[in-house]
Amino acid sequence: QVQLVESGGGLVQAGGSLRLSCAVSGIIFRINDMGWYRQAPGKQRELVAVITGGGTTNYADSVKGRFTLSRDNAKNTVYLQMNSLKPDDTAVYYCNAHISRPGLLPQRYWGQGTQVTVSS
Repeated sequence: QVQLVESGGGLVQAGGSLRLSCAVSGIIFRINDMGWYRQAPGKQRELVAVITGGGTTNYADSVKGRFTLSRDNAKNTVYLQMNSLKPDDTAVYYCNAHISRPGLLPQRYWGQGTQVTVSS
């Protein structure tokens, strides 16, 4: 059984910072890519940032220069440092990972979501 365990959401004023964490639990062979999506009320879920197995990071244009995605391979964990937050960043943030497990086809997993609210 593989699970993505998220933490770090909350309420912050505009201009403030938050850090989200997402850890993979369970027996895995390899994390192929891992990152964060977000979904605001009435909008589609969108990619925020992703890091590949090779360490390349990609960001949505709306967060470039403000958000930083990093990972700790030993802990199978990624961190999303969010600075200079804006009210438009308010959304439920979902961790996502494409994972290879021994003897099984690679599969994409989702976390349960964590609320980030930025007040103006």
